[in-house]
Amino acid sequence: MCDQEGSPAIEPVVVVSNERVATSVCRIVLDAPRTAATVEPGQFVHLRIARHADFILRRPFSVHRARGERLEILYQVVGRGTRVLEDARSGDVMDVIGPLGHGWRIPEGTSRALVVAGGLGAAPMGMLVERLAERGVQVALAQGAPSAGRLLARDLFDSLCRKSVVATDDGSAGTCGFVTVLSAELLDREQPDVVYACGPEPMQRIVAGQCAGAGVPCQVSLERLMACGVGACLSCVVDTHDGLKRACVDGPVFDAADVVWDSGDEPEAV
Repeated sequence: MCDQEGSPAIEPVVVVSNERVATSVCRIVLDAPRTAATVEPGQFVHLRIARHADFILRRPFSVHRARGERLEILYQVVGRGTRVLEDARSGDVMDVIGPLGHGWRIPEGTSRALVVAGGLGAAPMGMLVERLAERGVQVALAQGAPSAGRLLARDLFDSLCRKSVVATDDGSAGTCGFVTVLSAELLDREQPDVVYACGPEPMQRIVAGQCAGAGVPCQVSLERLMACGVGACLSCVVDTHDGLKRACVDGPVFDAADVVWDSGDEPEAV
C-alpha cells in the first residue's frame, strides 16, 4: 500500500470505545491518527477484524466522523463479522486501509444544501454536514428510518442543520412514511444548490429523479460489495452512462445523473 500523504495506507488502530447507539446499530471509535488526518467526507476505510484470523476479507465502513486522531464508524450488526466487531473492547488492536474512494464534493458557490439520509445512509453524512457547516453552507436534512429507535446521529444533525426533519415507517417519530416525501417538499421549499443522498438504492433513485426534474445537481453514495477496496476484484461495479465504474475507487460517491438506474426498483421503507 502507498503511504504518501493523503494516499491509502495500512494503519494499526486501537479501539477507544464501542457501544450500541440505536436498534442493532453500534458506534466504534478508533485511535487512527494518520487516517483521521487525511480522510475526506464520504470516503471509507477497510477494517481488518484482527482477533479472528479466519476473516480473510476486510470489511468496508464509511467514516461517520473524524475528530482529532480518532475515527468514528457507525455499523449495523447484521452478520458474523459485525457480530464479532460488536464484541470489540477498548484496547483491542485492529488495522485499517484508508482513506479509500472518492467522497462528497461541495461545488464552488454553494450556499444551500439538502442532505437526504435513509437508514444507515446517515453514517457518511456526519462528516459531510460538519464540512458544510464549516463552510457556512445552510443545510436542510431529511432522514428516514424504520422507527424512532433506528434514527441515527440526531444530536449532531439537529445542532448543525438549519432544518432537520424525519420520517419513520411506523410513525413513531416525525412523518409516517417514506423520506422521499420529505425530500420532495424540501427540494421545492429550500431551493438547494446541491443535494446529497445516501441510503437504500430505490430511495436514492427517487431522490435523483426529483433532482433531475428540478434541475438541481445531486450526488449519491452507492453501496456495493467491496471485497478488495482498491479496484482489483471488480466486485463493486456501478453501471454509468460512461460504462462500468468501480465503487471503491471511482466512488462510492457518484453524480446521480451519471448513474444508470434500474427502472424496475420500487420504493422501500427507509
